[in-house]
Amino acid sequence: MSKYVVSIDLGTTNTVMAYAEAGSAEIRLFEIDQLTAPGEIGAAALLPSLRYHPAQGELADGETQLPWRLDDVAGLSQVVVGRLARKLGAQVPGRVVASAKSWLSHPQVDRMAAILPWGAEADVAKVSPVAASASYLAHLRGAWNTRYPAHPLEQQQIVLTIPASFDEGARALTLEAAHMAGLPGLRLLEEPQAAFYDWLFRQRATLTADLAETRLILVCDVGGGTTDFSLIKVEMTDGQPRISRIGVGNHLILGGDNMDLALAHLVESRLAAAGGAAGGTAERLSSSRLSQLAERCRAAKEQLLAADAPERTTVTLLGSGSRLIGGSRSVDLTRDEVSALVVDGFFPLNAAQEAARRGRGAIVEFGLPYASDAAITRHLASFLMQHAAAAREALGLPADHAGIPVPDTLLLNGGVFRADALARRLEAVLAQWRGAALRILHNDNPDVAVARGGAAYALGQSGLAPVIGGGSARSYFLLLDDEAHADKPRRAVCILPRGSAENREVLLADRSFALRLGRPVRFHLASSTSDAAAPQAGELVDLQPGEYVQLPPIATVLRDSGASGARKEIPVRLAASLSEVGTLEVHCVASEDAQRWLLEFQLRGDAAPPSNDEGAMPAGLGAAIEKIDRIFGSRAQQVELKEVKQLRAQLEQLLGSRESWHTPLLRRLFDALLERAKGRRRSSEHERAWLNLSGYCLRPGFGHTLDEWRIDQLWAMYETGIQHHKDSQVCAEWWTLWRRVTGGLSVAAQLRVLDDFAFNVQADAQERGRRPVTLVNGSEEDMLRLGASLERIPGNYKAEIGAWMLGQLEAANKAAAKAALNKTRSGAADAAKAEATQGRFLWGLSRVGARQPFHGSAHDVVEASVVEQWLAAILALDWKKVEPAGFAASHLARMTGDRSRDINEALRAEILRRLSAAGAPANWSAMVREVVQLDQADEKRMLGDALPPGLKLIA
Repeated sequence: MSKYVVSIDLGTTNTVMAYAEAGSAEIRLFEIDQLTAPGEIGAAALLPSLRYHPAQGELADGETQLPWRLDDVAGLSQVVVGRLARKLGAQVPGRVVASAKSWLSHPQVDRMAAILPWGAEADVAKVSPVAASASYLAHLRGAWNTRYPAHPLEQQQIVLTIPASFDEGARALTLEAAHMAGLPGLRLLEEPQAAFYDWLFRQRATLTADLAETRLILVCDVGGGTTDFSLIKVEMTDGQPRISRIGVGNHLILGGDNMDLALAHLVESRLAAAGGAAGGTAERLSSSRLSQLAERCRAAKEQLLAADAPERTTVTLLGSGSRLIGGSRSVDLTRDEVSALVVDGFFPLNAAQEAARRGRGAIVEFGLPYASDAAITRHLASFLMQHAAAAREALGLPADHAGIPVPDTLLLNGGVFRADALARRLEAVLAQWRGAALRILHNDNPDVAVARGGAAYALGQSGLAPVIGGGSARSYFLLLDDEAHADKPRRAVCILPRGSAENREVLLADRSFALRLGRPVRFHLASSTSDAAAPQAGELVDLQPGEYVQLPPIATVLRDSGASGARKEIPVRLAASLSEVGTLEVHCVASEDAQRWLLEFQLRGDAAPPSNDEGAMPAGLGAAIEKIDRIFGSRAQQVELKEVKQLRAQLEQLLGSRESWHTPLLRRLFDALLERAKGRRRSSEHERAWLNLSGYCLRPGFGHTLDEWRIDQLWAMYETGIQHHKDSQVCAEWWTLWRRVTGGLSVAAQLRVLDDFAFNVQADAQERGRRPVTLVNGSEEDMLRLGASLERIPGNYKAEIGAWMLGQLEAANKAAAKAALNKTRSGAADAAKAEATQGRFLWGLSRVGARQPFHGSAHDVVEASVVEQWLAAILALDWKKVEPAGFAASHLARMTGDRSRDINEALRAEILRRLSAAGAPANWSAMVREVVQLDQADEKRMLGDALPPGLKLIA
């Protein structure tokens, strides 16, 4: 039996821990020992959720020593966590890890990869969002175990709070962080619930009287990184309040960080204007310097929005390097302008009750996908509209009640509401919508309420405090159709209805699936908080756009543990439950003998769009597979080489033009080729045909069910190379295959391919004489296209590839200039050849230096400063004569909204001017000017291949 119940609020801005002795009704805050200055330890209830990575020699070992020995979970030799990290981060840019919690819910990056601090210089050590989160938890563990060595934290009953809007991927990663910190056993609790549990616990003696007039409570939790809404229904039963949660909001990366960033943009513009007026430069701050400025603006915001705020305050941005003090610059912010920007900008009155606006917002920084609409009151209107039916029922309003049903009671939580002006504004907005004042539940300390509430929840499970009912806040669905459309519903079957209780398994008894043993299977799930009547388990529904969130795919390999291993295929059913730690669990259950396989979320790599293998197939598919079997099958058949060369044409006669082959058909053909892969070695013609068709059918290496498994099978052939290595066309087809499927290759696989790329590009004649037989020769053209496609390798390797391409481009430029002077026929031929070479290497530079990868992570892009050097070389060309120059420049200068990846504004303006002067297509200028999606033509040109019909890349 554990002696204590412990609650941890792992916040975006601060981490807090509260605890109570088991069986006690007293909840206390744990004062966390942390560095307050080099070599100085102090205790405080708040541990800033920040890591500072000192430069070598910046701090002596003794200056970072804590009262306990703690090895950093990320393996760094020296790390500062907490208050001193905040202080140092405000002084030295680019070395502080912030907002790790927001990164946990960002699926477009590898959250297990070392990517933070985002945009930091190459010499700054980096950690993953999961490791950063784990380090704060490990700090708490060290502090607790030092104070209570007889009762280690890992042996206590622990509750860890998370945003209500965290999806299953973010929840699983939070649990992974806890495991890394040495806290394997804990319970997840949603933060808005925890905040309300805190109020319930503090009011437990007078609860019936306090809630006598309450029907529906809105918990609005706006923290440093996220905004969460929850609705809690109150019913009186036998004179006692019965409390249940009836709705939660969607995930919003929107909070205090955004407000600080908005103020930082304002201060930056004034610093730039002052610099320009003084005859200096007015350039934008780097990503790390902007982060430093945002931290300064946070302090100014809190000061100017407080109840007793001064009229103005000064924000100072320190210089850098040797100009740390002498280079500092200051700007005054007034109470009125901060109120206008933060209060009116993030909490507008919204009298018309407008819903949140779609599209991309102006405040997009540090690589995080902030909410496109910064107005929290518009998101609140959307949330109340989404749950209107349940809210009307809770409030006792008629079904035809006009307008948004507004709760009668409000509980505010989150550090943002320490600012009195923001709390008063939100109260005023809701009162205006309702036409009457709301009852406000007092939250005496928004910074610690969630941590205290987690402990109150744990006590409630033992019968010592009130509890909240409601079960699962979401309904979970298995997606059945093959792709998402912005304007079309998705067909799905419900596997776990909203309101399902914890630890109660729901079995889809009436729906079975035939699954093959020994082969990986993948399912695509979605969750919804829609207010529509909760479907029953097994019910088919149409999920409307905007009403569901797609979860990471879940997969397993079904292996028979019994004696029936010979079976190829078995019928299974799905069983789903909400685990006791608060996460979704899904099992495959064999219909015959009840064997079970746990399906696990895939949290690494690409979250590919769902697909269905059993689509409508062309009538000629069977005959096409017979053709493939005739050429590559194991049966000895007398096949003339002419027939091998004609295989592609024969397949097109049976299936239609290959450009029309949709993804499921392509993968069926690849599976047929893979099954007969040994047959490719019969002749050089066999090998050419197999490599060409296989690469075409598996491109781009991901995006369809089982593609990860297919890539694994294909990759097993890489080290053996090709059979006919002296045939140049076979060599070319080999590299074409790997270039086409690079999107499915892991980081390790892409680095292995890079080794062969480097040999083919750099090896001298003597080295080539010692070439292993299995190392396939690659032409300059092969290597150009291959090197440009390796998106998962580190950015410094891409920079080396780009440097090689730039050298080849400069040689082609000189050849073109020389050929232009030769007016003979041979001169014209030389000019055409040089121009073609220019075009190829300009394309290669545009791909390897792309600001927005197709399948790689944004943290692996080439540094902006390097790309700016490439752009300088491209600007030296005549864009009217060399059309690919404008295309390359537009992609290298493409706007992402992430300052660490985007080029400087002066260069952007010059590229826009040159594109206009050259008469370039309008969409090229658009992608340089603003954040846009590529059109199909540009996507095809950049990839070097058209995507299979129906498959979309989010880039």
